[in-house]
Amino acid sequence: MREVVIDTETTGLSYKTGDRVIEVGCVELINHVATKNFLQFYCKVDKEISETAQRITGITNKFLSDKKYFSEHCDSLLKFIDNDTLVIHNADFDVGFINNELSLLGISKISNPVIDTVSLARKTLNTRVANLDYLCRKFKVDLSERDLHGALLDSRLLAEVYLELKGGKQFTMNLSKNSKNNKDEALIKEIADKKIMNFFATEENINLHKKMVSKIKDPIWKKYNY
Repeated sequence: MREVVIDTETTGLSYKTGDRVIEVGCVELINHVATKNFLQFYCKVDKEISETAQRITGITNKFLSDKKYFSEHCDSLLKFIDNDTLVIHNADFDVGFINNELSLLGISKISNPVIDTVSLARKTLNTRVANLDYLCRKFKVDLSERDLHGALLDSRLLAEVYLELKGGKQFTMNLSKNSKNNKDEALIKEIADKKIMNFFATEENINLHKKMVSKIKDPIWKKYNY
């Protein structure tokens, strides 16, 4: 089962007032576990990045000046997420911004299934506090690199949190056990499917064997009438 964790950084809080996406980070999950497959890109924008966004992300318009516009990354993003389930923290925000960028390009909005980890955390942990920092601390996910918010970094952190919300190490142990069982069953089937081949000695084989035995002193074969 493939899922994609996705996060965005933006110029501000509302695409309805003209704010734009400035970074996208995606991490691939297979059976809820992060792989080494990821996607990250920054987007040049003609919108001034708010002071708050600059302070939180460290991204400036000058930094983005030589980057490509979202339109040039769009195909890569859609190919990466494919039709798979998206895992997003506060999904309405990120999906809204991504769909706005697509709409500006005349492209249909994404319709992937979405898992909102804010809702998942509140339901699983029975808590109202569900920000990423809190969840990382709760599950002992290393936050040492998170001096600033970054779409790829936050996606990687969320991938770890999501795994814990789905059962953590116990889930991976069960997955490994199931995988081993599946391999064993496949091996049994492979052996069962093989044709049984019978080999019979010809008269020539028997005579050669008797000749060889006659040259041996007290051969063990004589005990079994060979």
